[in-house]
Amino acid sequence: MSFQAYLDNIETKTGLTPRQFIERATEKGFDQTTKAAPIVAWLKEDYQLGQGHAMALVHVITKGPQISDKHVGTGGAHGDASNTLWLDGKDSNPNT
Repeated sequence: MSFQAYLDNIETKTGLTPRQFIERATEKGFDQTTKAAPIVAWLKEDYQLGQGHAMALVHVITKGPQISDKHVGTGGAHGDASNTLWLDGKDSNPNT
């Protein structure tokens, strides 16, 4: 599954866009210095997300929308079309 697909699936499950998760994480005091464990625990407890989906959100909460170029254009199930993730809702993504 591509990184963007993880984020889109999270939105389908929770009704929240990645940007809304970033806002909620900020309200809880999480930022780029926060370790993964407390963010994952919050996402599992409050939103019933699995480890992989929670880690996808940890990335955007702590590192922003940029991903490594090694994941772009690989053509496989794990390849993304862009090195910048869309955070504002799957239905408004101009890249799909």
